[in-house]
Amino acid sequence: MTYFYRIASTKKDEEQICKLNYETFVEEIPQHRPNDNRQLLDQFHNENTYLLCMKDSKIIGMIAVRSTRPFSLDKKLGPIEEKLLNPPRYPVEVRLLSIEAQYRTGRPFLGMLQALVNWCLKAGYDAAVISGTVRELKLYRQLGFLPFAEPTGTAEASFVPMILTLETYENGAAGRIAKPMLNFLPGPTEIAGDVQKALSSDAVSHRSSAHARTLRSVQNELKLLTKARHVQVLQGTGTLANDVVAAQLSRLSGKGLILVNGEFGARLCDHASRMGLEYDSIEIEWGNSFETSELEAVMDVGNYSWIWFVHCETSTGVLNDLEKIRNLCLARSIQIAVDCASSLGTVAINLEEIDFAASGSGKGLGSYSGLALVFHKQDIQPDSKIPLYLDLGNYTIKEGIPYTQSSNLLQALEKAVQHITCHPKSHFADIRKRSNILRSAIEKMGYQILARETNASPGILTIVPRAGESALQLGEDLFLNGYRTHYESRYLRKRNWLQVAAMNEMSEEEVTRFLRVLERLTSFNREQIGELNIYN
Repeated sequence: MTYFYRIASTKKDEEQICKLNYETFVEEIPQHRPNDNRQLLDQFHNENTYLLCMKDSKIIGMIAVRSTRPFSLDKKLGPIEEKLLNPPRYPVEVRLLSIEAQYRTGRPFLGMLQALVNWCLKAGYDAAVISGTVRELKLYRQLGFLPFAEPTGTAEASFVPMILTLETYENGAAGRIAKPMLNFLPGPTEIAGDVQKALSSDAVSHRSSAHARTLRSVQNELKLLTKARHVQVLQGTGTLANDVVAAQLSRLSGKGLILVNGEFGARLCDHASRMGLEYDSIEIEWGNSFETSELEAVMDVGNYSWIWFVHCETSTGVLNDLEKIRNLCLARSIQIAVDCASSLGTVAINLEEIDFAASGSGKGLGSYSGLALVFHKQDIQPDSKIPLYLDLGNYTIKEGIPYTQSSNLLQALEKAVQHITCHPKSHFADIRKRSNILRSAIEKMGYQILARETNASPGILTIVPRAGESALQLGEDLFLNGYRTHYESRYLRKRNWLQVAAMNEMSEEEVTRFLRVLERLTSFNREQIGELNIYN
């Protein structure tokens, strides 16, 4: 934990990079001529992405990665693909691998290599090629690099063309001891071993008795988890589930009300508009929750027949009060529809008096996405005015299997839901505990968590960076260090927010390790705010 890794972004980074470049490739390896200012700017500097190894605020190691062709190796050897028996489809070139002499103990090298692999996988590259100095050939081999051509260069600075793939990395010393990537995404979530095994089992016909038994088992487990009266499983995602709910709302007379306090509340309006529903909407600032008195006032004059809202607003981490809104609706005979995509499996939910609820098989349930879940209170009959695939009644009269379904996805979901229903109290308590640890530590670092603790989901924390700090840069740096966080969605990038999900199972030690890296990055970033970006 002494070292952490980040992507170069400031003018001060550039100065240290040029200094380390000079020390390594002029003074140590005589590849370039000396100069008076002891700075060496790489010929491809503006095309390079620099992955840096940091000790406190000092750069002690670096790797430059570049995808623009021709590579420097292409110029020396011809197209590298001609030298390889199994050429990669999406290679990247690694250059300027350098670590200050006093830190060449192995740990920075291993950490930098893991950061490189993380960066390549995220960017979609399947191999890295490098000119490895002959004097460190043994080390390169141990790390997973394999020679693929004869040495190049001079007697004083001889280099061997080498390639690193995911397979050679995992078989090398660095890959064997590397810590696994930790998942703080709200989806896709971490998948338990028996859930993965269920997905890879032999497929069975969706018309078989075995598939029907699995479906009944999944439905019973989901009803046990939510107290819902009925649930249908469709081949699709939460978006499909909401389209199915919209189709059912279209059968109701009168006007509806949609509550919007985030991206996914706004998407409900889109679902409603596409289905031709008549509705009003209440929109409040993202990160806030709805006041009961204000909802009462609107409901009392609006003469609404239905209300539709998101339980956990994924875009902010706000947990809208399902129980209070339900009670307001029941007192006024208003039918209730709710999107539970990010709350199901993350918090305890009671859907007993909810007319329609939508969710999916991923996120808090801990299975693979690909199955849409629609909960409903009443028996539903088919309606020929609704598109066939969206007709919920068609599922109910055909015992949940009107069309082709994936037995593999269903078996995986069964295992995942059983993980929760076997020990629901401890499952939800563990998520809450992780959330509290994360919130407390992150707030002590000086960050604001968008949703107040009183109305926040324990599953998702939205971090608001300080003025001048980039959520995108912080997320990229965390990824280099082995942590997946949520920052790339359009709505998050627009607001410069980063999200950390607590719904994935992990040990307190792993959470602590993440917080230590985050603290190092945020301390460094605090010092750098105001520095000019290299790539302006």
